Amino acid sequence: MSGRKSYFPFNAKQTVNILSEFGPLVAMFIVNAAAGINAGTWALIISTGIAMVVMQIVLGRLPLFPVIASSVTVLFGIMTLITGDPWWIKVKVTIFNVMFALFLFGGLYFNKNFFQHIFEGTFHYTKEGWDRFTWSFAWFFVLTAVLNEFVSQAFADKSMYPPVGSTLHDLIGFQIDGTNVWVLFKIAFIMPLSGFYAWFLTKLMAKHRIPDEEVAAAEALASKAVGKAGTEFAAVEANPAAKPAKAHSTAVRAGTS
Repeated sequence: MSGRKSYFPFNAKQTVNILSEFGPLVAMFIVNAAAGINAGTWALIISTGIAMVVMQIVLGRLPLFPVIASSVTVLFGIMTLITGDPWWIKVKVTIFNVMFALFLFGGLYFNKNFFQHIFEGTFHYTKEGWDRFTWSFAWFFVLTAVLNEFVSQAFADKSMYPPVGSTLHDLIGFQIDGTNVWVLFKIAFIMPLSGFYAWFLTKLMAKHRIPDEEVAAAEALASKAVGKAGTEFAAVEANPAAKPAKAHSTAVRAGTS
């Protein structure tokens, strides 16, 4: 197991989530370059559907946010097929990232930290740590939305890049259209940037980490309290007269004092 982890550090759930996010983009990149935007969009839609089936098989369920993202991808892909305009697929990323950023900001405003709710069973940090982590990630989604919109607007869909005769063209020897520039930007820049930023924030969170000893002590105390409450409840259920008698004796003492 340790040998496998050293070469491939992701578990089944993480692997499926990564593939469901970037697998359809890779399929679109390849098919769009070979057969055009309509075929590329069909590749995106079909591979997204396959990713959802794989999630159900591997995870035994369909996680909420990947399902929402996949459903929106299919919807905007259909709009691209209807209109013939890949703008729909591109703007979907901007809209989704902005909405998720607002969701995280809203959770912080109402004291409902999303990441803490999802990961507190695995990672133990102070409330300040979770809030800083979420605040930083919300702004990261804003940044990626801005970058996505910039790239989608800066590179025209039907134009070819890099220009013939440029140093970059001479170096790589081929051109891709504006849509593939955008897809390549997502795969080669946003994906590693997201992974690095998550790793960087995790390292920064170390100073907010609650020691395992404190977590174990708190869990033991909570378990003891629950056990004591359950024992007292069972005693009352076994002897219903005990509680009224106790109340009566208390009243008698109060009357004689």
